[in-house]
Amino acid sequence: MLISQIHLLSEEYASQLKIQIDLRKEEMKNDDSSHYLIYRVLGITSQEGQKIDEYQNIGRFLYNYAGSFLEEVASLCLLFNNPQGRKITVKNSFGTKPKTFEIDFLDGKDAIEIKWRDATTDGDHITKEHTRVKAIENHGYKPIRVMFYYPQREQAINIQQTLETVYKGVNGEYYAGEEAWNFIKSRTGFDMKQILIDIADQKTPDKS
Repeated sequence: MLISQIHLLSEEYASQLKIQIDLRKEEMKNDDSSHYLIYRVLGITSQEGQKIDEYQNIGRFLYNYAGSFLEEVASLCLLFNNPQGRKITVKNSFGTKPKTFEIDFLDGKDAIEIKWRDATTDGDHITKEHTRVKAIENHGYKPIRVMFYYPQREQAINIQQTLETVYKGVNGEYYAGEEAWNFIKSRTGFDMKQILIDIADQKTPDKS
């Protein structure tokens, strides 16, 4: 039942992604390309510049859809394991910006935040996240961060290392990379990564 729902979800996301990409490609046919002059000055041909612009636009859609899909699949696995679990918001007890914080999945007293990846290099992100985990703890929940893909740039990695310290500082938990996949598997009994590998192999066999 879970696997069939994930299959269906993947079809829905893939369909919507294709619609968005096709629409944007059509819109871009009428885009002003006068900035290609600067590309050419920098050694990039107009044809290369057109491809770069197109892939940059497609990349934004793909990134957003990939993140939303993976986060929804993770929530689905958690929900199948605990049908009483749900997404909730809690009041920010330490300020007014923002007024509330969202918990992606409340599993008993465990407040699970699900991220597909987080490549932010914004230092303010740490301050906001510190306030967030303190507010969650203040409501009697344990903050748990589950992030499936670790960033690859040094500054973003440093921020994630700081966030791990923030979570553990309030007796929370932090899982990233393979640990995140293992967390879902041990928590729910579902091997989410293998399910997605099987779907991926059916749709786009990796010939590398």
